[in-house]
Amino acid sequence: MNKSLKYLLLIAAAALLAAGCAEDKTYALPEVYPSGGDTPSDVEPPHQVRARKNKTSAWGDYLAYTVDRIHGFTPGEDPATDKYGGWKVSSLQATGFFRTQQIGGRWWMITPEGNLYICKGVAVFSAGGSDRQQAKLLEKFGSTSEWARQETSMLKARGFNGLGAWSNVSTVRKLTEPMPYTVIVSPMGKLNSYIKSSGEEADASWSGWEGYPNDFAMVFHPKFDEYVESEIKTISAYKDDPYCIGYFTDNEIPWKDYALDRCLEKWPATHINHQKAQEWLDQRKGKVGAKLSEATAADRRAFIAYCLEVYLEKVTKAIKKYDPNHLYLGCRFNQWNYELVNDEMFKTAGKYMDILSINHYQKWEPDAQAVQNWGAWSGKPFFVTEFYTKGEDSELPNTTGAGWNVRTQAERGYFYQNFALKLIESKVCVGWHWFTYQDNDPENLNTDPSNRDSNKGMVTWDFQYYSPLLDNMEELNGNVYQLTRFYDAQ
Repeated sequence: MNKSLKYLLLIAAAALLAAGCAEDKTYALPEVYPSGGDTPSDVEPPHQVRARKNKTSAWGDYLAYTVDRIHGFTPGEDPATDKYGGWKVSSLQATGFFRTQQIGGRWWMITPEGNLYICKGVAVFSAGGSDRQQAKLLEKFGSTSEWARQETSMLKARGFNGLGAWSNVSTVRKLTEPMPYTVIVSPMGKLNSYIKSSGEEADASWSGWEGYPNDFAMVFHPKFDEYVESEIKTISAYKDDPYCIGYFTDNEIPWKDYALDRCLEKWPATHINHQKAQEWLDQRKGKVGAKLSEATAADRRAFIAYCLEVYLEKVTKAIKKYDPNHLYLGCRFNQWNYELVNDEMFKTAGKYMDILSINHYQKWEPDAQAVQNWGAWSGKPFFVTEFYTKGEDSELPNTTGAGWNVRTQAERGYFYQNFALKLIESKVCVGWHWFTYQDNDPENLNTDPSNRDSNKGMVTWDFQYYSPLLDNMEELNGNVYQLTRFYDAQ
């Protein structure tokens, strides 16, 4: 394509995008980044990565694009950022806290200073818990505070600008130059701990990440309100902190279509779960004594959405009570066969969540249609709050965990780039959290089994960097803003 014509087309696309920003007159598009000429004919094809879903499954070949292998895109250097990692290219409303805004068809977070922000983050930014890890921390850094200072500096140098769930927030907040962070509280998790210890559901089968009786979230339990109150009141400690992005409540709750069946078949008529399910079904069918056999697939999907709404009404009311300033980031959906394809769930979530959180596993890369569905159904942006691959060159067994296995650390980096590129292209995603900062100590038998022996980290259990992974992460992270402009001009 002629260079001048190509540049004019990009400018025209930018003008159309700017026209969609009429709701905020202060927004100004920066100059569109031209490629400096026609796309070179020798642009390389995407990487072909050997990967498998787990240690025992068959290897397959998967494509992974990186920023240097996108037709028509020239990697460069993103604009300067504010102290939160937001790009200083606009003058949007500065509220003093993070917020969201849709501009020209793309969702963004906006920093407390009023700048565009996409979260490039890492979950579980914490310096391990085993005796061996603590000894290595003291040997290398001298103290936990010095570890946090050096490693947040490392993350920023690699282009990261946020911390995900289960991070050492208390230490990071004390730094002279902290990072934006998120907080997770677990009212349903604490309720489940109570139920287990009390023995009141001894006859139930237990499953799920936290362990749920009959694989059902106990939203109707008479003590749930107590745990909502006791857990969520702790967020008042962050109420005035501009570095706090917002809050997650719980993790991977089983919002599954068979909840109606479980409530009516697994519990007796005297149990609150059975009673609430029967009341709902009677109302749905417009008669008393409706039978489970009359329930359709649509009924089952609607019932679990109702259960979600019971949960969300309670937790969002408490969040607003104790902190009206920050975003509610949801409860980390993760089931592809259930909530991630349930439009009723997303419609309900959109009424309460500022940003939907998705723990993204099972698939090699985000499904373009599913991602658009999430935005259309909910009317809100989303966050990918967990994703990773495991390298079989790490000397770890890699037998646990939901992430895919690849051969090398470089291929982990290709996966990261390809995954993030799909999210940026979607225009609905406002960030991602790699899971996790550090590999677990494989000798620490107190670790959750799903995290024990696998290469999930950016650093080893003893704080050595996986440089090929980090190099690839840095390459992608340094081009995110330019990539938004590139995809928006398509």
